[in-house]
Amino acid sequence: MSMPLPPGQSDLGPRTWIGNWLAGRVDAFARTARHPVYWAGARDMAGVSVGMAAWGLMTGVAMIKSGMSISQAVLMSLTVFSGSIQLAVLPLIVAGASLWVIWLAAICVGLRFIVFSLHLRDYLMFLPRGRRMALGYFLGDVNYVLYTHRYPRPPQTPRQQRAHLAYVWGTICCGWLSWQAVVMLGIFLGATFPERWGLEYSGTLALLALTCSLMTDRLRALSALLAGVVAIAAYALPYRLNIIAAIAVGMGTCLLLEKYAPHWRKGNQA
Repeated sequence: MSMPLPPGQSDLGPRTWIGNWLAGRVDAFARTARHPVYWAGARDMAGVSVGMAAWGLMTGVAMIKSGMSISQAVLMSLTVFSGSIQLAVLPLIVAGASLWVIWLAAICVGLRFIVFSLHLRDYLMFLPRGRRMALGYFLGDVNYVLYTHRYPRPPQTPRQQRAHLAYVWGTICCGWLSWQAVVMLGIFLGATFPERWGLEYSGTLALLALTCSLMTDRLRALSALLAGVVAIAAYALPYRLNIIAAIAVGMGTCLLLEKYAPHWRKGNQA
């Protein structure tokens, strides 16, 4: 009695195809995780994750105290993955601003990622477009700083490319998981805290503290001061356009000063 032959590759159903694809991805990640540089990236990110934890916790609390449901806050954290953008658009969402105003504010706050992407283009061009787009979601400010500090130059050989990619994924796995964990903790804790505690302002206070810590020279201090003055002076504008005006004036003025008066920055470290 002859036994039937196993089905060929063309006979595989969609579930089997998806299973094979997932198995291939898991195997590729396992090979990356075995690279010694992967754990170097994870250790580097772990060193700064403690500071990021407080920021993420306040972001989660601010989202839930702004009126979002738990499911909305969780979805925003997973899709946006940027504490500064989340806190910047929360007041607009609460005020019922138009969707285009919210999108414009988020784009203005996230302009720095365009600069990061341009710098990393030479580092990651060896990857297919789909994988570069996936990395674009996971890579943040801290990943960029750690990566470019460890590797000042783009990879030149396949061996260097594997090492670079392993280090990047090490920072991503540690950074993304720790960030999402503390944000989710803030969301669920914020849902249990009573309203009289006033925790809805915690995210704003955390953002203010972060802004003050970044004013390390006169040019940055001037940018923050101009943005604050314009935001207050233009408060009567509809749709919270005072925020957009403040960002435009602060950035525009400092870009002009940096170009035509570079002595403003030189030798004036706080």
